Amino acid sequence: MTSTTSVRGESEDESTQTIVHPPLPTGATTTVDAEPRNGLDRFFEISRRGSTFGREIRGGIVTFVTMAYIVILNPLILGGTADVAGNALQTAQIGAATGLTAGVMTILFGLVARLPFALAAGLGINSFLAVSVVGQVTWPEAMGLVVINGLLIVLFGATGIRTAIFNAVPAPLKAAITVGIGLFIAFIGFVDAGFVTRTPGGPPVQLGDGGSITSVPTLIFLLALIVIGVLVARKVPGGILIGIIGATIVAIVVQLFLKLGPSVEDPGGWHMTIPELPSSLVTIPDFGLIGQFDLFGSFGRIGALAATMLVFTLVFSNFFDAMGTMTGLAKNAGLAYKDGTFPRLRSAFVVEGLGAVAGGATSTSSNTVFVDSASGIGEGARTGLASVVVGALFLLSMFFTPLTLTVPIEVGSAALVVVGAMMMSQIKEIKFTKFAVVLPAFLTIVTMPLTYSIANGIGVGFISWTLVNALSGRARKVHWLMWVVAVGFTLYFVRGPIEQLLAG
Repeated sequence: MTSTTSVRGESEDESTQTIVHPPLPTGATTTVDAEPRNGLDRFFEISRRGSTFGREIRGGIVTFVTMAYIVILNPLILGGTADVAGNALQTAQIGAATGLTAGVMTILFGLVARLPFALAAGLGINSFLAVSVVGQVTWPEAMGLVVINGLLIVLFGATGIRTAIFNAVPAPLKAAITVGIGLFIAFIGFVDAGFVTRTPGGPPVQLGDGGSITSVPTLIFLLALIVIGVLVARKVPGGILIGIIGATIVAIVVQLFLKLGPSVEDPGGWHMTIPELPSSLVTIPDFGLIGQFDLFGSFGRIGALAATMLVFTLVFSNFFDAMGTMTGLAKNAGLAYKDGTFPRLRSAFVVEGLGAVAGGATSTSSNTVFVDSASGIGEGARTGLASVVVGALFLLSMFFTPLTLTVPIEVGSAALVVVGAMMMSQIKEIKFTKFAVVLPAFLTIVTMPLTYSIANGIGVGFISWTLVNALSGRARKVHWLMWVVAVGFTLYFVRGPIEQLLAG
């Protein structure tokens, strides 16, 4: 049964709109008109959004478990590359700063935006820095560019520019973004679990190894997927969390007997985390990277034009990736208004921009909203209290890094696939009777998983929607901001040749 409630927007939008609350996946009854039980309930609007303290805590734990890999993966990405001066970041320092920044920014987001979204170092941007940027500048200079990127995004959010662009996006395209993100996170889960792999030649991807499942960790993924799927289908409260814990226990027992190694050494091994009981639980974090950034050094090293192009790339990726992610998460949580916006929109955009600033200032790369937050939403999280729980666990992770290594990525991937399936339900919002809607929506949906980028999917959607509708006699229905963003994305997609021309 679907229930609705009218809520008042922020100061920039005092209109009363309607939020549609779908049934919680745990099978609990949604009660949006309940009186708050106490001040904490009133602040986070827990009862009003049809949630409970237990669901918020459970959802926060699930979100953290699903995205805790970033504490391990971010040091591997950023610490594995030397910059133009031959210097590399220390992985231990990156790990500590990653947990600190993610914890502080996620708590801030929960308290200010009061939405169940978690922030951490964005995988797309950290890879871009390691692969494309530090070959031209030093790490402090690269992080200075990230800070500038964040300041621009904060400016866009505070002035309403980001909100205006968000409001200009047609509803079918917003729904397509949600569906695309669902496919994207499911694809991430399949890849991280080894269910889908690259081929030496021929098709870009294949099932398992040579078309069959050959590794025990992938079997653990399938077991976790079935268990979580059954628990969610049977509407068992805490089904996702129960499935994650149960599958992790099975993985630890299996590892105890088989002694599998990492997949880089053993093709049948674990893809990231080896599920073993840690010998020690506590470590002392090293915060030596905090403040180690050079705001304008890159402009002097490679020139203003080249540095500006790098900032342009960071802003476009950060700006639209986060916007699309928040759109999908809000719809999945049943917190979106009929026009696709959601409560505290401007606050969410500003805090997310501050995450980019904080990520650059701590040398952890831009911190942004993680699509993995969908796992906690799937568990029932609906408010910022879940984000506060996630942030607190990230802060604790700085001291308990060995414990974070216990849950294998194969188990977390199963939760992502289940949540991806949940997000697919938004496809019903797209009217497939008009091809001017069908083609841009389709391109948006398939581009995200096929190019491994939410921003790319949004860009293709913007460009195709603008051109198809304008050239088929519906130019008046295309908002002028769609044209502006479409042109910007066009430049973003051809930035490689532009950078080569500037270099020449």
